[in-house]
Amino acid sequence: MSEQTFGPVADWATDFDLFDPNYVADPAPIWRDLRERCPVARTERRGTTWLPVDYGDVRALAQDTDHFSSRDVAVVTAHHADGERAKLLTAPPITSDPPMHTWARRLLLTRFGPSSIEMMTPITQRIADELIDGFENDGATDAALSYARHIPVRVIATMLGIPLADEERFTDWAVRVLQQGFEHLDEAADAIREILAYFGEQLERRSAVPVGERPDDILSFLVRAEHDGAPLTPHHQIGSCFLLLIAGIDTTWSAIGAGLWHLATHPEDQARLRAEPALLPVAVEEVLRFYSPVTMARHVVADTDFAGCPMHAGDKVLLAFPAGNRDPAIFHDPDEFQVDRLHNRHFAFGAGIHRCLGSNLARMELRVAMETFLARIPTFTIDGDDDPHWSGGQVRGPRHVPLRW
Repeated sequence: MSEQTFGPVADWATDFDLFDPNYVADPAPIWRDLRERCPVARTERRGTTWLPVDYGDVRALAQDTDHFSSRDVAVVTAHHADGERAKLLTAPPITSDPPMHTWARRLLLTRFGPSSIEMMTPITQRIADELIDGFENDGATDAALSYARHIPVRVIATMLGIPLADEERFTDWAVRVLQQGFEHLDEAADAIREILAYFGEQLERRSAVPVGERPDDILSFLVRAEHDGAPLTPHHQIGSCFLLLIAGIDTTWSAIGAGLWHLATHPEDQARLRAEPALLPVAVEEVLRFYSPVTMARHVVADTDFAGCPMHAGDKVLLAFPAGNRDPAIFHDPDEFQVDRLHNRHFAFGAGIHRCLGSNLARMELRVAMETFLARIPTFTIDGDDDPHWSGGQVRGPRHVPLRW
């Protein structure tokens, strides 16, 4: 089953569509228009959905867990033929509310602390070098396909403790769930079932390994983890694995691709980073602000008024972090990429209790990916058409970044 096809947007304030080609290609002009005349837009496409674009509104919604639940974080919710919402999984902590969210997040945070990031940095460096070895002498490559998409999947697979030989399966799942899933809902549902079955098998195998012989990875951690003296349920374990795999692939893939596309199309910024490599961590934050990939959703729990908008139980609200990161009330010249921007309190990783627990890992991957590419590949430009073919919806990112040098 394919998602219903809609006509062109009549008025972005009352009929917006995240999948409209104009929004996918360049949403910034639409955000500017809405900010001037209707900072909280509404649509009836795919159910009643609200879209705030101001930084303050998005942050307030993200922090209000009493009225806006994380039980449904997808920008589009699949429905069965009888009208019931399809619910294939929970993925704690991202799909949980307090109090469950508090302890579920705290458990996983122990695997994403400074020591874990430090351990993964040389591994990420090795992955980046191995990938570049494959095309360095070719003089051209599609960096989205040959480089950006491989780094995050190999890193998170290593951390989880699942076979790197299954990389193509992992990437296929991410594409079917996040890039194609909102237009092909049944295919996304099939991919989700495959992921859940896969992790069910992986966790069973790990449980069968004697405690003293288990590797120190996230699978082993989840198998032995407890809450209130009881082991985590298989449902919880599998859902957390699903979250870490899917969230750990497409978001960072998109950020790395966007960063390289920007440098290829803005030679002055590329030259600046080559001349001042110490500036790269600052530039990474600007990539995250300017090309923020993720939009999340919240479920309205009960009728409430927000910013003068009468929201009703069951409505969906989109946390458009990319829109908030272009708010001129917060960022000077927000639609200008400033490679040396110092005042940069972006929320590309979200806000409130659900702020991405893997943010430091993603930052490290993006920094290492860009740093290694700049160090090993001479000045590069776009090879042919400069349209990177952005994907939209939950995660916006370039799917093709053809480069030559």
